[in-house]
Amino acid sequence: MALGDSYTIGQGVEENERWPNQLSAQLESNGIDVQKTQIIAQTGWKTSDLLNGIADSTLNDYDLISLLIGVNNQFWSQPFDIFQTEFDSLVNIAIEAVGKERIFIVSIPDYGVTPFGSSNSENIANDIDMYNGYISERCTEEGFPFINVTEISRQLGDSDGALAADNLHPSGYQYSLWVNEMLPSVLDLIR
Repeated sequence: MALGDSYTIGQGVEENERWPNQLSAQLESNGIDVQKTQIIAQTGWKTSDLLNGIADSTLNDYDLISLLIGVNNQFWSQPFDIFQTEFDSLVNIAIEAVGKERIFIVSIPDYGVTPFGSSNSENIANDIDMYNGYISERCTEEGFPFINVTEISRQLGDSDGALAADNLHPSGYQYSLWVNEMLPSVLDLIR
């Protein structure tokens, strides 16, 4: 079960290029039987939207939950403490559903390196670092893997093949690099 926003739903890429789908394919190729890959995410979702989006879902039907959320809280300049409170609620819901041993959290990529964010790149980077700092701390407290894809987004920037056609969201290629970063930790969780 992949919970998140446009980065999880793969805005601008084909379904098979979304990172949760690429991760499932990689797990299958490593001998893990993936019966279902479910995504609860929408472009533009903040933490509050995701909380509403999972309210009627049965998350405990799944063996593994990922969480990638927060960029829209930052984009809309919501108070940081709202993000912290709602992120903690999402973490607690995930723990209740599958236990601490079956959760991993993905960092927020830096959209300041894209043409869309380039005019405010320094402020965006500082904010993203603050959000990811909090997420990383929560992962350490709970013992979750923290998958840092932010550095991948920063290294690729808006180079050839890094972004979807909208020049904002990652391409399938960039998502494949995210999956390479995730795979060892996810295999450890499953095994």
